[in-house]
Parts: sequence; structure tokens; C-alpha cells
Amino acid sequence: MEREIISIKRKALRINLDQNIYGTFAEIGAGQEVVRNFFQVGGASGTVAKAMSAYDMTFSDAIYGADGSGRYVSETRLHKMLDHEYELLEQRLTDDKYKKKRFFVYSNTCTTLNFKKDNDPHGWMGVKFQLKPDAEPNEVIIHVRLKGVDSLYQQRVLGGVGTNLLFACYWYYDQPEDFIASLMDNLSNDQLEIDMIRVKGPDFEKVDNRLLALELVKKNFTDGTIFGADKEVYQPKDILYKKNILCLRGRFRPVTNVNEDMLKCGLEYYKKEVGNTDDLIVLSEITLNNLGGDGEFDSKDFLDRADILCSLGHTVMISNCHKHDVLVNYLNRCKPNSIGIILGILNIVELFNEKYYKNAAGELMHYFGEIFMRNTRMLVYPYQPDAYRPVITTSNLDVPENLKLLFQHLKDNNFLVDLEGYDLSVLQIFSPKVIQMIKTGEAGWEEMVPDTVADIIKENCLFDYPCEVTPEKN
Repeated sequence: MEREIISIKRKALRINLDQNIYGTFAEIGAGQEVVRNFFQVGGASGTVAKAMSAYDMTFSDAIYGADGSGRYVSETRLHKMLDHEYELLEQRLTDDKYKKKRFFVYSNTCTTLNFKKDNDPHGWMGVKFQLKPDAEPNEVIIHVRLKGVDSLYQQRVLGGVGTNLLFACYWYYDQPEDFIASLMDNLSNDQLEIDMIRVKGPDFEKVDNRLLALELVKKNFTDGTIFGADKEVYQPKDILYKKNILCLRGRFRPVTNVNEDMLKCGLEYYKKEVGNTDDLIVLSEITLNNLGGDGEFDSKDFLDRADILCSLGHTVMISNCHKHDVLVNYLNRCKPNSIGIILGILNIVELFNEKYYKNAAGELMHYFGEIFMRNTRMLVYPYQPDAYRPVITTSNLDVPENLKLLFQHLKDNNFLVDLEGYDLSVLQIFSPKVIQMIKTGEAGWEEMVPDTVADIIKENCLFDYPCEVTPEKN
């Protein structure tokens, strides 16, 4: 049954009319835009225990404690607010009339467009809430990036998404897809981007945050999401800011020895060129096209690939940036020091294929201009169709005659760089063949993937591996 999209005012009123939902609104930075919705629709006395705004930084530090980073629009500040205000609710509201109440704290710390219009409007918001009286609280936090060129406009958007978030916590907590979709009710992608969500608590024990993050990308609420080897979801800019980014693009179904060799060669290149890899972050990136280009997404298949990458210590990025220039533009918003994209040379062959363009020379100049103006390099891994034919690199790649000067220009200026030190013995490993061998039980595929990957596939019967299914595995 299709979900009804309720107006923001009706959502606020429905919460106000529920006599058992009761709590605090604490908003700093961009004003009290969320609680304003609840005051305006009426009945707020049955919902709002307290509304406050510690706008002055000194007051904010005095109430919630100073943040070591010195930032006030941050995830750590949000957690301090949620924990402090929830503790006050439990301490102060102990009379019998509160026994049936389901407590909540809604908090946000946001910045809208400044007077000079030269900042990055964004915000953290979250809810700590009970679904049953006296129960342990759950917690949901999201990060939003605000669009538009007017501060008042952005404040109204904050009021809308904050109300949507609180409503979703009580009405859609057990419906993950509806929960995510409802965050944008009565709003649009032109107004904001939601690029991170994380939930925890007794009522979310069976929810995998990576699936929620994937849902944000599927619904075009953001262009990308990132989670670490610890399977935790992170806000992209927090993890990529001022870093050197090394990005390996692929399907990773499954991770093969070729993927690992590409990463090894890419890391060696960065060590040689940069010297210090302390500020280097390595991303294994999968596009939505590589998860299910026909629009159908198999959640188990996604988690299988994600679990394997996490077990190998990879930081994983899911994006809808099918084209390289779109990916670079997205990563560049995080203000990295440099970007290196590892890709097989067959990708370069496709890029220089004239059949995809009306004016190949002009379109490619624009395309590569978008990529390489941002301190980006493409690190090219070789290809060998079989053991009897030569290895193909940029040195012997055949490109159309009218594109040769452009191709040579990219090589001469180190925009296209051949990776060195590759393992010749793995160049004939191709993922489709590995998958076929896994499904049919053909011997030898184990030597084509890292040992850890082979063990995980066999233990969990991944990718249709024909193993015995026990109740535990099921």
C-alpha cells in the first residue's frame, strides 16, 4: 500500500495531539525552526517540555561542554546536546503524570548561508527517543547540506526536514524505506541533500546502517555515501576533508587478486609521488549501476560485497557517479588535496571510443578539463586478453588518429599514468569467470581471490556457491 505523504503542519499537529509523546527541542546555530512548526499548529503544551537555543558559543560550551575540534556544527556537538537534554528529562520529569510519556529530545546544530554567501551551509540533526515508556532510548542522526541562495529559505527547509525526522522516528521506525523517503516529504533535492544517516538503539537492532545509507543514494537524496571497515557510516566531508584520495572503481563481485594488485600498485605510486601516506584515504567505490543497473537492488548481494570489502580493511563508497567527471566533482566538494582514480585500461579505451560522441575531440577536451583541473590523475592498470598476447598499457594503446594529440597531452602532463610493478600472473583473472566458477563449483577459483575472500564465500555460501546450508548460515 502506497504511503500517504502528509504535510509538515499535519505531521507537527499529529505529534502534538499524541498525549504520550513529550520532550525537548534544543536548536543552535540557525534558530528554532523545527519547534516553531509545533508552536504554530497548536497543542504544543502537550508535546514541548522545553525549547531552547544556546546561540552564544560561550553559553553553548557552558551547557554542553567545549568541543576539542573547536567546531560547533559537528556530530560531536550534536551528541553532547542529545545526551545532556535527555538526561535532564529523566532527572526532572519523575512525577506520576509522566509515567506514560514517551520521552524524546530533538536537537540540531546548523549553519545557513552567511552575509557574504561564502560559507558551506549544512547541519547535524538528531532525535533520541523512546517508543515505550521507561524503555531504553533509540537514536537517529542525519547530516544535511543546504542549497539555495537565501538564509531565510534555508531556515524553513531546516524546519521541514527536522519535523519530518521526528515524525519518522515514531511512525516509520519499523519501515526503513518509508523512513528514508519521508525525510524529504514536501521538500526537494533542489533544497537540500541528506548525505548521512545512522541509527542505533533497542528498536533498531536488526537495521544495518549501510542499507539505510544505500537508500539515500538510491533515492537521489545524495550522490554518495561512505562506510568504513568497521561497518560504520560516515559523513563524507568529515572523512575526506584535506585528504589525498585514492579511489578504486569496480563491481567487487567478488574482490579478486586483480583488485588487490590494482590497489597495491596505486599505493606504491602514491608513496613515490607524495612520500607521506598518513593523510591518504583509500576508497573502494561501487556505483549504483554496478549494484543493479536495471533499477533492481539485491540487498543481500550488496551486503555480501560490502562485508567482504570491510573484512579486507577497505573504506567503501557507494555512489551514483557513473561518469568519472561526476565522481571527481563530488569528491572535490570535500576539498581534498588530490584525487587519484585507479581504473583498468579498458576504461580508457571506452573513453576514447568515438561512437559515444557527436564531436569526440571537443567533448573529450571538456570532459577531461572537468576532471584534471582539480589535481586529479587517472592511474591506469594494464590489460592482457590472454597469455599469448602482449600487455596493453597507455604506451601501446591504439586510439583514433584525431585524438592522438589529446591522448599524448594527457600522458605528457601525468594526467594519465601507467601503474608499475603489477603482477603479470593475475592479468587473466576476470570477475565474470570467477563468479561462473563459484556458481558451478568448478575448482580453481580460490586461487583467483584473496584467501580471506575465499573463506568468507565458502563459509557464508555467497554468490550462489553450492555449499551445504545450515540453520546458522541460513
